Parts: sequence; C-alpha cells; structure tokens
Amino acid sequence: MTAATPSVTVGPDGLARCAWTGLDRPGADDYRLYHDTEWGRPVHGDDALYERICLEAFQSGLSWLTILRRRAGFRAAFADFSVEKVAAFTEADVERLLADPGIIRNRAKINATISNAVAAARLAPGELDALVWSYAPPASRRAPRTLADVPAVTPESTALAKDLKKRGFRFVGPTTAYALMQSCGLVNDHVSTCHLRSRAGDE
Repeated sequence: MTAATPSVTVGPDGLARCAWTGLDRPGADDYRLYHDTEWGRPVHGDDALYERICLEAFQSGLSWLTILRRRAGFRAAFADFSVEKVAAFTEADVERLLADPGIIRNRAKINATISNAVAAARLAPGELDALVWSYAPPASRRAPRTLADVPAVTPESTALAKDLKKRGFRFVGPTTAYALMQSCGLVNDHVSTCHLRSRAGDE
C-alpha cells in the first residue's frame, strides 16, 4: 500500500466506508452490505462461530466475494452449520458435497469442515464461544487510520490458531484466525474515518 492509497471510499449514499468496499470493484454492493451489517460486529454462539471458522477456511486463496455469493449454498449444504449435524456427516455426504455447485468443491476444505464440527462437538456447550472470545485484545486498541495500519496477523490470532489446532481444528492458521477475529467483532478494524466509527463515536 502506498501513501496515496485511500483509506475510505464514499458510496452512493454519501457515507465513507473502509476502502476495501471500493465502488469500482466487482461486487461492491455485496461488500458494502457485508461491511455495514456484519463485519466487525460481535458474533456469539457455537454454531455461529463454527460457521465463520469454516467460511474463513473456504475463503483461503479466494476472494471473500466468492464466499458471500455462495453463503446460502453453504448453509444448505452444511445443515445451517449445526455442529451436531455436521459432526455426523459420512463419506456419502462428502461425495454429495463434492457434487454441489452451490459451494466451493474442494475436498480438503470439505473434510476440514466436517473435522472441525467433530472438534467443536467435543467441547462443552458454549466452550467454543468462550475459547474464541478469550483471545479478543483490549477494546481500547487504537482505531486504524489507514488500511496499512490493519495487521494480517497478531499475537492474539497466532495464539488462537494454535489453541484451535491443539483441539483438532484444521485450516485455522494465524492469518485465517485474524480474519475470523475481524469478521466476528473480536477486533474493530473499521478505519477511523469510516462512518461506522463515527456513528459509534469511536475515533
């Protein structure tokens, strides 16, 4: 990123948003909706966090837009990301999923999604939620002023990835873990001039 790279873009509604929602990028409307209604907002619940872990894993090597546009397909294919139901999937389900055009048909990621459900099912109710949120950094962390101030990996994401892997989760490296922390509101990486920061008075 250079000094000339903008930190925000101004949408048709006149609101400044984090520049990754860019007006001229494919899927800008999808990105703006996700940015305004989900990204950085707290997510709780074992099934909800399991879903986000799995979607972040599927996103690896792809654009987030690819995942957003297949989200309904993922939910239909993976029983609404019910930990209990996916943990009971069989090899027949794997073959079904590999033939499903509504998702990313990657055998390794499909197998990881099922394995992650098995790992989550071993935990007590609420334990996945508590585990993930135990790695949230202090809420007083300074708001990033530019996109260059937003890290890809942090000590907390590295520790979270290590803890999840120790418990049997797959496709959860430090970078994926940090993306999970961003999407689920453990960190607030809206830049300081984004309208969502201004609305909250969080400069």
